[in-house]
Amino acid sequence: MSKNTKFIGIDISKKVFDVWSEDLGHKQFKNNKEGFIKFSELLHVDNWCVMEYTGSYYQQLAIYFYENEIAVSVVNPLVIKRYIQMKMQHNKTDKIDARMLAFYAMEQGVSHWVPSPDYITSCKDMQTTITLYFRQSTALKNKLISLQDKGVKGKVITSLKRQIRHIQQEIKLLEQEIENLVRTEKQELVTNLQSIPGIGKKTAIMLIVTTNCFSTFDNARQVSAFFGLSRVETTSGTSIKKRSKISKRGNPVMRNYLFMCSFTTSYKNPQCKALYDRIVAKGKSKKLALIAVMNKLLKQAFAISKSGVRYNPEYKSIWS
Repeated sequence: MSKNTKFIGIDISKKVFDVWSEDLGHKQFKNNKEGFIKFSELLHVDNWCVMEYTGSYYQQLAIYFYENEIAVSVVNPLVIKRYIQMKMQHNKTDKIDARMLAFYAMEQGVSHWVPSPDYITSCKDMQTTITLYFRQSTALKNKLISLQDKGVKGKVITSLKRQIRHIQQEIKLLEQEIENLVRTEKQELVTNLQSIPGIGKKTAIMLIVTTNCFSTFDNARQVSAFFGLSRVETTSGTSIKKRSKISKRGNPVMRNYLFMCSFTTSYKNPQCKALYDRIVAKGKSKKLALIAVMNKLLKQAFAISKSGVRYNPEYKSIWS
């Protein structure tokens, strides 16, 4: 990033994207290849594009920039939301959002966006589909139970059972495909993560997929914050002092995997067991101790991903 860098904010939606910069002003383009080309024709070497994570809408444009060596950053929308609030900006339009993205980059600085490997992108798409299937399956099961409780029989019950079986089969197929892709690319890391007492196959694979092999994190604290396991304290003077809690931001599915692992880890993993026992002995709740174990698991997983070695309880400086 040079002193001559000129940021361009981009607010992107399904069909169009709005851009704003000090030089270009406000312009709008179609969110397709034709629009990408028209916009890129206006760019100069010193231009740097900034956009938000907006579902899947941003991906094609960001990839187009990356492939054509156009500087681009993709920012967490929560960060931009807080920035806009700090600036006391009450109006919300696509033009204003694009302008605020440019201002944010000018003031706060941004880093280059690099796309995830194809197998990670495919796995994430399949995982979101699996999550959707689980919700559908739960809704169908609830409906089935409510009808059976009322004594309903016949074709509607048969239909619901058939649909539930079909969804479960699709979930298994997608889970198997995710496993195949991850093992093909990162078999050694899967094996190393599973060497941690308490980490099973599914959790190891999910950690690799959701963190892109921990490649975007500098330390374990960042990983904990990413999964919403970092503590949030609310205190002000002497009158406001709420109980600290985890932020619960990030992937709820991954948090659930880690929480289930924590039960086994709290007595099978030496370092985690010592931590769990110490917290409970202080009179703290078991749930709080399990959350601490979850953070310890992430610390161990991060250490393994960076060191390339399997878990060994003798290496206390790494695992403790």
